[in-house]
Amino acid sequence: MKKVFTLAMVLLAHITPAQKTETEALKKISNQFMMNYNADDYDAIFDMFNPQMKTAVPKDALSNFLSGLKAQAGSLESLVFSRYTNGVALYKSTYEKSVLGFNLSIDNESKINGMQVIPFTEFNSPKLVRNKTPMILPFKEEWSVFWGGDTEEDNYHVTVESQKGAFDLVIRDEKGQSFKTDGRTNEDYYVFGKDIIAPADGEVVLVVDGVKDNIPGQMNPVYVPGNTVIIKTANEEYLFFAHFKQHTIVVEQGQQIKQGELLGLCGNSGNSSEPHLHFHIQNVENMVNATGAKSFFAEIIVDGEVKKDYSPVRGERIKNR
Repeated sequence: MKKVFTLAMVLLAHITPAQKTETEALKKISNQFMMNYNADDYDAIFDMFNPQMKTAVPKDALSNFLSGLKAQAGSLESLVFSRYTNGVALYKSTYEKSVLGFNLSIDNESKINGMQVIPFTEFNSPKLVRNKTPMILPFKEEWSVFWGGDTEEDNYHVTVESQKGAFDLVIRDEKGQSFKTDGRTNEDYYVFGKDIIAPADGEVVLVVDGVKDNIPGQMNPVYVPGNTVIIKTANEEYLFFAHFKQHTIVVEQGQQIKQGELLGLCGNSGNSSEPHLHFHIQNVENMVNATGAKSFFAEIIVDGEVKKDYSPVRGERIKNR
């Protein structure tokens, strides 16, 4: 899984000092922005700019950016005031497919004089080195670790802050192949359509289920994780599953789930070149701002040998005991 693409637009100009709390004027403008954005009325948003912003950001440039944001992140579900950063109001903006930060500033005439979409970082994000919650592997049969471990040679994910403890997991046959014949179709891969199960109890905090599966060899960089589930454990660990098969996820956001319950089926959606499961743990829900942690499984069989509290590495064949 490749590094997530972050949308950003540096539009901060002529910023005036902000108050310590959200003003009624800011609240009104942020609500108006959300309404116009969801209605695809980008001209109306342009009309909310002051003259300096209109000069700095022409109407066509604004429309192109906002339409690109809409295509990648989806509709805007909420704008919640968070804090001031360097005198600018920061909102937590929750979209259909992402959570981002939204910097907003207005002048004395309640016209927008600064706006920016950035990664969102929560205050006091918990530190996480490894899981405290006992976990089983998120599948029922013997799978193989395609990428996993602590070195870049074994696991290219280590260079990405949110994914540095990640695994890419497949099923291989006795010849070491992940497919039956030529690998040209998803159905040819052993792992495609296999059950993905919950490694631990927790709450489902995110579900994305509408992304099409790729043709093997092609990838979708628009929504990198593809069809996604995130489970939050009681120990504030966020278990991240990516690349489910389209329309196979059987859990819903807000659902309490038990260890071993079915989440959905393995697929090839998102920035994925062949069917596989991407799994990692992170310290916050939003992958853009997260720090990854190492995953240890309570008791598993690794290349035929039972191992306890173990984190697999590339090339190992693993299954639950």
